[in-house]
Amino acid sequence: MLTLTPGKVSLATLEDIWRYELAVTLDAEARTRIAASAARVAKAAQGSEAVYGVNTGFGKLASIRIAAEDTATLQRNLIRSHCCGVGEATPRAIVRLMMALKLISLGRGASGAGEAVVDLLEAMLEAGVTPVIPEQGSVGASGDLAPLAHMAGAMIGEGEAEYGGEVLPASKALEKAGLGPITLGPKDGLALINGTQFSTAHTLAGLFEAQHAANISLISSALSIDAAKASTAPLLAEIHELRGHPGQISAAATMRDLLEGSQIRESHRDDDPRVQDPYCLRCQPQVTGAAMDMLALAGTTLSREANAATDNPLILTDGDRIVSGGNFHAEPVAFAADMIALALAEIGSISQRRVALLVDPTLSFDLPPFLAADPGLNSGLMIAEVTSAALMSENKHLANPCSTDSTPTSANQEDHVSMAAHGARRLNRMAGNLFRILGIEIFCAAEGIRFRAPEQTSTSLQAVLDQFGKAIEPLTEDRFLAPDLATAAELARGGTLLAATKLDFPELKDSEHG
Repeated sequence: MLTLTPGKVSLATLEDIWRYELAVTLDAEARTRIAASAARVAKAAQGSEAVYGVNTGFGKLASIRIAAEDTATLQRNLIRSHCCGVGEATPRAIVRLMMALKLISLGRGASGAGEAVVDLLEAMLEAGVTPVIPEQGSVGASGDLAPLAHMAGAMIGEGEAEYGGEVLPASKALEKAGLGPITLGPKDGLALINGTQFSTAHTLAGLFEAQHAANISLISSALSIDAAKASTAPLLAEIHELRGHPGQISAAATMRDLLEGSQIRESHRDDDPRVQDPYCLRCQPQVTGAAMDMLALAGTTLSREANAATDNPLILTDGDRIVSGGNFHAEPVAFAADMIALALAEIGSISQRRVALLVDPTLSFDLPPFLAADPGLNSGLMIAEVTSAALMSENKHLANPCSTDSTPTSANQEDHVSMAAHGARRLNRMAGNLFRILGIEIFCAAEGIRFRAPEQTSTSLQAVLDQFGKAIEPLTEDRFLAPDLATAAELARGGTLLAATKLDFPELKDSEHG
């Protein structure tokens, strides 16, 4: 079990929580802060001063005062009324990351939630009780209200939860896990549903997938360079150092390492078939490097957001104040999601152009049309390229910004919203499309390199091809290709191809939390 220190949780830790579905607990100092803020809220609930959401109604109903004896009912009704999500269930790993993010946020000690809330969240993660959270319903301001309400609903025994591979009524899932629902304290419900954790969890998962895809694209592009008998001169370190962008420098260095020792490259080093290669081969470090730099910027934003207190009102214990603010507004997350979407689209765009080049006999330098054995009788990878074009185009549409699409809600009280949830949710679909494009490129490059025999590619790239060949046979004649394309996408999305190279690849650098 991981112990989390709110304010200092790194991207690497968050990725481990998401990827391996780890259980977590807060450190002792966080518990002290939580107890202090909860005590301040309990005092306010008994006082005469109006405190939003503690002894008042919510949103446009904030002017209505609530009696002290009705605070538990107020919080329970808040959760029930906000459980308005629709659509497919959120993937379990995303929900678990969302629950961990909520723990981190509460652990800053500015939310006023009671320790019972933290205890149950930790216990549910450890026992594997995962609330069923519909994906649609958040506009990313005033918090991810509907999704977080479904999380909180499971905690009070309402709605549904997954346990032991079954979807059950939440009260039953808790019971089977040896847990029980909680009674909400005077700000517990509001602290649980105000916040950006649904949007942030989705966006973090998109970030981790995008960084992996960027690294896979360095492999696929290096394979394509050998398959197309392209020059490696554009990878020279001096070129990239003169520009100075870290992602570009790193991408070129990795590609040089991948191609080191290629017999195919040496066979035409003194007589390159083209004076200059097309941009999709020559400018891969510039394009994917720029995407990697943008992912790094998005990572900085998300690292801060993951460690932030994002609900409302906030308890400022140093000054003994409870203050309404707007930290629930997910504009930073929406911008990060838009940046990640752009990176996913562009990595796929340049990869697809390499696929198109490899199957086009006018561009691929003496490879057979569509990489087909006995062209004409066989169509080879003709329609696989068309599929890659369809996927690329879909990602272009999905990459349009969501953060600019505000719409007023809640009787114009919430009159500018971020749409972060929309921006975040599309990233999984875009990543899936991108891994399919990259899988097709690796398939095409593998066929192209096969046609270059007896010259061999580099040791690192041959290790990738050997791993690829264990799952997908060479295309010696036309066959039903859909299963092969699905397998290629799985290989691209998994970790075996990176591991096969035995090289170090660029990683996300967490400038905020080590």
